[in-house]
Amino acid sequence: MRILYGVQGTGNGHITRARHLAKGLCSKQDIQVDYFFTGRDKGDYFDMEPFGNYRSARGLTFSTNNGRIQHRKTLTENNLFSFVKEVRSLVIKDYDLVINDFEPVTAWAAKLAGVPSLSVSHQAAYLYHVPKQQQGAMDKLITKHFAPTDHSLGTHWYHFGYNIIPPFVAKDLVHQSTVNSSKNAFILVYLPFENIHAIREQLQTLSEYSFVCFHPKATSIAKDKNIDWHPLSTPAFKHYLSNCSGVISNCGFELSTECLSIGKPLLVKPLQRQYEQLSNAYTLKSLGLCDVIHSLNAEEIDEWLQVKKGVKIDYPSDCSAFVDWIAEGNWAKAENICQRLWQHVVFPPEVKKRLTNFVN
Repeated sequence: MRILYGVQGTGNGHITRARHLAKGLCSKQDIQVDYFFTGRDKGDYFDMEPFGNYRSARGLTFSTNNGRIQHRKTLTENNLFSFVKEVRSLVIKDYDLVINDFEPVTAWAAKLAGVPSLSVSHQAAYLYHVPKQQQGAMDKLITKHFAPTDHSLGTHWYHFGYNIIPPFVAKDLVHQSTVNSSKNAFILVYLPFENIHAIREQLQTLSEYSFVCFHPKATSIAKDKNIDWHPLSTPAFKHYLSNCSGVISNCGFELSTECLSIGKPLLVKPLQRQYEQLSNAYTLKSLGLCDVIHSLNAEEIDEWLQVKKGVKIDYPSDCSAFVDWIAEGNWAKAENICQRLWQHVVFPPEVKKRLTNFVN
């Protein structure tokens, strides 16, 4: 079986999910996978070894500034003529399947060529009636038509009664992690969409705490009073995630999942005007799994630092059963694989109770 795996590269969460599934896919001798990324310049990708000789294109992306989606700039900076050219020039007819993680070039190329396509993404969960916040008419259109596929499997923290699979979490992260609750332990900060100067200003106000901050604008490791700045690096980030006493981040799906899987206290600042992150924050807060702020504010961060508490949820690390299901080719029948994967998820009693109330 030949598979083309299209990945939206604007956010690192899509790449994290693809990186995990790549390990399972490469273990199957009868599956050959090529990877295709869009959403950022090729020079801005990092730690891409699992994807071999991957290809990339401009595709379509979203513009942000100071933690907000900029809708007008998003429209003006995306070149639709270039996008159509990328779709039409992608040779796709020799593939048996296109797996898609909210990536528009491969999705539309598969649709035009009649090649079967399967969406495996967090965005696909929002095609169902799962908890949502501030999803407007344009958001609904983008979710449905940005990267359309023949079959869709959303991934979410709970299935809500639909064909949604749980997230997969790297086994090494779970095994290596510790929960350090001492006052002097450092806090990991990952706010890639926020202004780096605003982050510095607020965190340095909290001088009694230590922060390790990864940011796209940090070009080298540097000590800056109570902040250690780091450039983006998957191995380094996982190391600090395993050993931190808590995490402050935007509200992307994959990092939030990693925090839940190892019981790290989580404070999120969802990206404004981005309904997915706002919905993520609403769901996590409703289930008692995180605290939420909507602006970078030292006082609110300090309040969280005083009372932070983590909740651990066991999500599966082995994706072999899911890869086997992909290889079987019956992508329209997803009920059994969804049920099988959720059997490996363990929710704490207090989360189970909140889920019962939340769903009902």
